[in-house]
Amino acid sequence: MSSPVARSVPAAVRSVLARDRWALAGTVAVVVIGLVAIFADVLTAIEGHDPYTYDSTALDPANGLPAGSFGGVSGEHWFGVEPLTGRDLFAIVVHGARTSFLIGLAATLVSIGLGVLIGAAAGYLGGWVDRVITWSADVFLGFPYLVFMIALGAVVPADFPRALLLIIVIGFFGWPTTARIVRSQVLTLKERNFVKAARTLGASPWQVFRTELLPNLWGPVLVMATLSVPGKIGLEAALSFLGVGVLPPTPSWGRSISAAIDWVAVDPAFLLFPGLALFAVTWGFNALGDGLRDALDPKSGVRR
Repeated sequence: MSSPVARSVPAAVRSVLARDRWALAGTVAVVVIGLVAIFADVLTAIEGHDPYTYDSTALDPANGLPAGSFGGVSGEHWFGVEPLTGRDLFAIVVHGARTSFLIGLAATLVSIGLGVLIGAAAGYLGGWVDRVITWSADVFLGFPYLVFMIALGAVVPADFPRALLLIIVIGFFGWPTTARIVRSQVLTLKERNFVKAARTLGASPWQVFRTELLPNLWGPVLVMATLSVPGKIGLEAALSFLGVGVLPPTPSWGRSISAAIDWVAVDPAFLLFPGLALFAVTWGFNALGDGLRDALDPKSGVRR
């Protein structure tokens, strides 16, 4: 019986979308929310509201709650309005998708890029380089980075672009897991004949990485990136929930959920829509990543 052969990345994507219904549904969810983020301005223009305008006329003057049931949902305000401010919740959710996608995707690019370069260096060069990188990864994995992020968010000047700060910090602390996986892959690949041949012919380490190792790392890297995005989006939401993420009035799912907690006993509608949006994008990326992992595993069969 012949040994299983790993599928190429394009073949794996086609296979997972054709045979895995959960991965296909996850892909649809990610694409829809991505399009919402891209066309947020168009969608809010259609509804007729923006996420920054305070509207006291949409509130009950007696208690500051939205006028109407279920958070003030109506033909004018599709998801209702925020209590006390009267800001349109639909506009906040769709523009919050832009904030979450921007930070999540950019932070993932930073962490995956660092992890691939550092992990490949550790696996290929070995020796003291491998020992230093492995020790550093262990330190970073045990470091209380969430506490550090909270402290950093509290001391950084308010005029510093908060989205850029979150991208740098979240991305920087995300490289160790990727580096460990890439290191293990490179340790195996560098013993293959095509890598040994390139080294014998005088290829530099960078040439070997770029032409021989990297093409064989795209599969694991794609899976890691897909599974990493929801974690980054969730971390941004958590920091915004704690008040050290993006600053108001920039729309954010995490800050909307944080604000809704104070009102959930009165009307849970304020928590419903940003919570569903965060759940949908997290589930979508995880479903797609799980499907790609199964499809790219040479020993995996058709699971569903």
